[in-house]
Amino acid sequence: MKKPSNGEGPFGLGFHGPNLGYVIELYEKFLEDPQSVDDEMRMFFEENGSPFQETGTLSQPAQNTELAVSAGQLEKSLAAIKLADNIRSYGHLGAKIYPLNDRPVEETLFDLNTYGLTENDLINVPAHVICTDAQIPLRNGKEAIDYLKSVYMGSIAFEFNHVYDASEKEWLRRKVESNSVRASLLKEEKVKVYKRLTEVEEFEKFLHRTFVGQKRFSVEGLDTMVPLLDEIVSESVGDGAKTINIGMAHRGRLNVLAHVLGKPYEMIFAEFQHAPNKDLVPSEGSIGISYGWTGDVKYHLGLDKQIKAENTTVARLTLANNPSHLEFVGAVVEGYTRASQDDRSASGYPEVNHSSALSIIIHGDAAFPGQGVVAETLNLGQLTGYDTGGSIHLIANNTIGFTTESRDSRSTRYASDLAKGYEIPILHVNADDPEAVVSAARLACEYRAKFQKDFLIDLIGYRRFGHNEMDEPMTTNPLMYNIIHQRPTVKELYGKQLLEESSLSEGEVKGIQDEVLAKLTAAYEKVPAKKKTVQIEDMNPPEFVDKELPFISTAVSIDKLKQMNEELLTWPEDFKVFDKLGKILKRRTDALEGHGKIDWGLAETLAYASILADGTPIRLTGQDSERGTFAQRNVVLHDHTTGKAYSPLHKLKSANASFAIHNSPLSEMAVLGFEYGYNVFAPETLVLWEAQYGDFANSAQVMFDQFIAAGRAKWGQKSGLVMLLPHGYEGQGPEHSSARLERFLTLAAENNWTVANLSSSAQYFHILRRQAAILNKEEVRPLVIMSPKSLLRNPLVASNGIELSEGEFKPVIEQNGLGENHEAVTRIVLATGKMSIDLAESLSKKEDMDWLHVLRVEEIYPFPLTKIKEIMSRYPNLQEIIWVQEEPKNMGAWTFIEPRLNEIAPKGSAVSYIGRRRRSSPAEGDPNVHKMDQARIIEEALTRKQ
Repeated sequence: MKKPSNGEGPFGLGFHGPNLGYVIELYEKFLEDPQSVDDEMRMFFEENGSPFQETGTLSQPAQNTELAVSAGQLEKSLAAIKLADNIRSYGHLGAKIYPLNDRPVEETLFDLNTYGLTENDLINVPAHVICTDAQIPLRNGKEAIDYLKSVYMGSIAFEFNHVYDASEKEWLRRKVESNSVRASLLKEEKVKVYKRLTEVEEFEKFLHRTFVGQKRFSVEGLDTMVPLLDEIVSESVGDGAKTINIGMAHRGRLNVLAHVLGKPYEMIFAEFQHAPNKDLVPSEGSIGISYGWTGDVKYHLGLDKQIKAENTTVARLTLANNPSHLEFVGAVVEGYTRASQDDRSASGYPEVNHSSALSIIIHGDAAFPGQGVVAETLNLGQLTGYDTGGSIHLIANNTIGFTTESRDSRSTRYASDLAKGYEIPILHVNADDPEAVVSAARLACEYRAKFQKDFLIDLIGYRRFGHNEMDEPMTTNPLMYNIIHQRPTVKELYGKQLLEESSLSEGEVKGIQDEVLAKLTAAYEKVPAKKKTVQIEDMNPPEFVDKELPFISTAVSIDKLKQMNEELLTWPEDFKVFDKLGKILKRRTDALEGHGKIDWGLAETLAYASILADGTPIRLTGQDSERGTFAQRNVVLHDHTTGKAYSPLHKLKSANASFAIHNSPLSEMAVLGFEYGYNVFAPETLVLWEAQYGDFANSAQVMFDQFIAAGRAKWGQKSGLVMLLPHGYEGQGPEHSSARLERFLTLAAENNWTVANLSSSAQYFHILRRQAAILNKEEVRPLVIMSPKSLLRNPLVASNGIELSEGEFKPVIEQNGLGENHEAVTRIVLATGKMSIDLAESLSKKEDMDWLHVLRVEEIYPFPLTKIKEIMSRYPNLQEIIWVQEEPKNMGAWTFIEPRLNEIAPKGSAVSYIGRRRRSSPAEGDPNVHKMDQARIIEEALTRKQ
C-alpha cells in the first residue's frame, strides 16, 4: 500500500480525531503482535511505520517508514484523542448555557488528570491528531484541545452523537470545528437585534403597567426567542419557503404576534381593554386575524401575515390558534405545512415540494418531555405520508414548569432528550447571548435545507415573573427567584456589550428606547376609550352556519359509474394480485347491473372515483387504511410476487385531482391533529381519518374537544374533516364495540359538525359526495361517521346502482313494508346504524306487523326533527315512540334523542327506551351473554303490548 500524504490514512480517511485514534490503536496491537491486525493494515504499518512521528518541536505526519512512536507516546496520544472525543460528545455538560448559573457543571470529565495527561503531554501530541478543521493555526495538541473546548463548551452546546447517519454527523462536526456556527454579526445586524430586544422588553413592560394584573404570559427571560424567530423566518424565505407555520403555547405568544407576525399593538391593547375592534386591522389587509362567534382569550389567538416585497407576496406566515392544551398544536401545524407542500392538481399521489413550506414548533421545557403527543408528532417526521422535510423545533426553556422544578417534571438530564430517539440534532443555547441565538437559528435553517430533517434548539433562559402575572413565584421557588431578581435583562446585557465595543453610542441607545416607547404610546391612544358593549346575541353563530345544509344533488349517472367500476377492476397484465383477493374484487364486475349489489367498500370507492372526477382532491389516512381494518377497501393492491403497489384510483381517466392514501403509525392524537391541520390549510380537499376501531378515537379526545368541535366558534377556523369510526356491537367485548357516539353528540351544537350512523352503502356514497360538495364553502362542517364492521358485507346494507345514480342522502329512512296502514300503526320504533339492520333481519321473519313502523335515523346530528315529526303526524292512533339501541342506556344516542322525541311526540303518545341498562363498561365480555341481551332487545322492540 502506498504511503498516504498530507495526513491522509488508508482507505482515503483522514488521520485525525476518531479515525486516527482507531489507526493508532491498531498500530499498538501491531507492535505487540503483527498478526493481530488484518493484512492490509499490517502491510501499511510495515511500509509506513507509525501514523505520526515527532520532528523537532512540532508534531508532523510521518515522513519515513521507521516504527518511530513508542508505546508511551501512543498511550498519551490515545488519551488526548479520548479527551477530544469526550469534548465533542459531552462538552455540553460543561458549557455556559445557563444564564442563571444555577446548574452544576461537569468538570472532571474534561480535567487532564482524568486522562493521565499533563499540559506538556498535550504539547507533544500533534495538533492534527485532535483537530484538522479549525480555521486558525493550531501548533500542538494543547492548542487543539483548548480550541475544541472553546467551540463545544461556550454559549452554544451541541448534541449530535446520537445522529447515526455518518454524513450528517460529519457535516455537523465540521461546522462546529471550523467555527462557522458562531456567526460574526455585522454592526447593522447587531443594532437590529438590540432594537428588537428593546421592542420585546418595552412591550412587556408597557402591558405590565397599563393592564395591571391581567394575564399575558410574558416572554421576559426568553426575550431572544423573538430575534431567533425573526432569523429563521428571514433565512427560510431566502431559501424559497412560501409558507411558514408556527405553533406555540402561551408563553411569549403576544410578543410573537406583535413582532414576528406584525399584529398591530393597538389591536392587542384593545383586546386587553375587552373591546376588540376589527376596524383596527390595517387597511392593506396584510394581517388576517381569525374570529369565531364565541371567541377565545387573546393568548390563544392565531394570525396570518402576508410577507410582501414590492407589492408581491413573498410568503405566508401563520401562527396557529392554540388552546391551553400546550403541545397539541404541533401536530396541527405539521398538517398545515404538508398541505402547503402538496400539489394536488393532478391524479396520483400529490407532488411534494418540501422546500416550499416550513413548520416552526415552539415547546415548553416541562411539556416537551411531559406530553405524549410530542413523541407522536416527532415520530411523523420521516414517514411518507407526513414528512414535511424537517421542522425546526424550539424549546422555550424557563427551566421550570408552573411551580414545578425540573427534577420533579422529567427523568432526563435535559428537557430535549426525547428528541435523541429520533436522531434529531440538538443545540443548547444560552438565551442571554443574542449572537449565539442568531447563530443557532442560522445553523438550524442550513441543516434543514440540506438534510430535510428536524432540528431542535433548546433555548435556555428563565421566567422573570411567575407562571402568569397574578402568580408569586417566591412562595414556591425562592432560590431561583432570588437570582432572577438580581439578574439584568438581556437587553441591558447586550446593550452594555455593544456600548463597550462601540457598535452603539449612549445617544443611539436612548434614541431606540424613545422611538419604541413613542410607538407603544401612540398605538394605545388609538384604542377606543369606551369599551365596546357586547350583547349575548353577538355570541350566536352567523345564519349560514346555523341553518341546515342546502339540498345538494349527489347522484352520478349509471354510465359514469359503470365506466369507473370497469377501470377500478383493471390492473396491468404483469401485475399479480393475490388470487383470493382478485376473485373477490372481480365479483364487483356486475354490481351495477340489474339486481347487482354494491357493498360498502365498492360504494366508497365509487364515491372517491366520482369525487376525483369532479376535481376534488382526496386524502385518506389511518392505521390500516390502504386495505381497511376489515379487508373491505383494498384501494391499494400489492403484487404478491414483487410486493409492488398499485392503486386503480391513480389511473382513472376521469380523475382531475390527486388521491393520497397512507397507512398511519399507531397513533391517534398526532395523526388526527395532522389531518385536521391539513384540512384547514387545504380546504378544497376531502380529508378523511379512519380509526382502526372507533374506540381508539378516545386517544385523540383533545383534538375533538378543543379543535374539531369548537375551533370554528372560538377562532372562525373552518374544517370539513371526515372521521370514520368503526362502531357496532358484535359480542366482541368492551373494546372495539363502541366509538362512543354519546361523546360526539354531547359536543354537538351550533351545527358544528354532522354525526351519522348509516345503514346502507348508498347512504355512505351520497354523504361522502355531499361532504365533498360543501368543502371550501361557508356551510362546511366536519363529518363524524359511525362506520360499520360486520355490516360491511351484510346483504341488507348493500345497494343497487339506481340508488347511487338516482338517489340522494336521506337523514331518515323508513323501513320498507311497514307503516302503510296509517290507522293501524300504534308504535314507531326508531334506531340507528347496526341496530336498524338487526331489527330489519328480525322483521323479515315476522308477519302481521301493520301495527308497527320503524325509522332509521341516519343523521343523528343535526337531528332531522321536521322530517320525523312529519312522519309521526301520519299516524292518528300512535301510542308509543320507542328508541332502540345496542349501547347501554347512559351511552349511545338515547340521552341526546329523548328530549327531541318528547318535543315532537303527538298528543297521547309516550316516548320510551328499549336497550341495555345503564353500565360503566361499554359492552359485555361474554359473546353468549351479548347474543341473549341483543335478542331480548329486538324481541321487546318488535312485540306488541297486549
